[in-house]
Amino acid sequence: MSPAQAQASAETPPPRRRSRLYSREHKVAALFVALPVIGFAVFTLFPLGYSLYASLHSMNGLGYQEFIGLENYVQAFNDPYFWKALGNTFFLMIGIPIGLILSLILAIAMNRKMPGRGLFRAIYYVPVVSSLAAIAILWQWAYNGDFGLVNQMLAYVGIDGPNWLQDPVWSKPAIIIMAVWKGLGYSMLLYLAAIQSVPRSLYEAASIDGASNWRQFWSITLPMVRPVTFFLVVTNIIGGAQIFTEINIMTPTGGPEWSTASIVWYIWQKAFKNLQMGYASSMAVVLGIIIFVVTLIQFQINKRNQIEVD
Repeated sequence: MSPAQAQASAETPPPRRRSRLYSREHKVAALFVALPVIGFAVFTLFPLGYSLYASLHSMNGLGYQEFIGLENYVQAFNDPYFWKALGNTFFLMIGIPIGLILSLILAIAMNRKMPGRGLFRAIYYVPVVSSLAAIAILWQWAYNGDFGLVNQMLAYVGIDGPNWLQDPVWSKPAIIIMAVWKGLGYSMLLYLAAIQSVPRSLYEAASIDGASNWRQFWSITLPMVRPVTFFLVVTNIIGGAQIFTEINIMTPTGGPEWSTASIVWYIWQKAFKNLQMGYASSMAVVLGIIIFVVTLIQFQINKRNQIEVD
């Protein structure tokens, strides 16, 4: 060993031995990290992989299976009921912008000082924490054409209400009204939190400059709540594409003339009523791709809007 190497070796401190507490902390941290990773692998990656596998097979879920390639996908694209259910699902999403607008209006109203404000906030949030199945049963009774509460209220103003869930024209609007009412409190709460986080100095400066209330809303409130709007649009589209419980309870046969059948309801029918697991899996894969593409488009639009604002 040369003198230079000996000197460098002498100057280099020996590696520190990790304490037992340090190793224990890392093991506990690895355990906490492993739990969600394992959950994601078991409850997301494995079902996704098995759905892809099942979509390439003819299987009934009871043991029989036969590889058939892309025949399930060909059958889905040639199935008029598949396209009908997909169209119904997108039609029901009309309630998303309606719900967001109403939620923002309510959030602005709940942000003002008025007596009973806390009580009103709680009342609007009650449907969010209530059982969806119970709410669907309640609205099914309210929509009854003979003794339903909705038609009774319309009768007071001289309107003869339709038989909502048995009329192919009114069945989808009935589902939309119920879905908007159910999610109103959740969106309102997020908008309210976003509005309350806006600095008051912005509104004060705008008032000094002579900006009207509408101008303040358009130039300050709306841009500041844009991240919440983006989050709600994405999550509502994902949730709207998977609407099932309301359809299955309120219109268990898919509604008159199949007017309310959603794509997830049709997948469930094929999988668990007709035992066509492979075919149902292929439709689920197609739905997953559609949701992924729509979500990606939303992210791109939001990214472009942020660039324009910056």
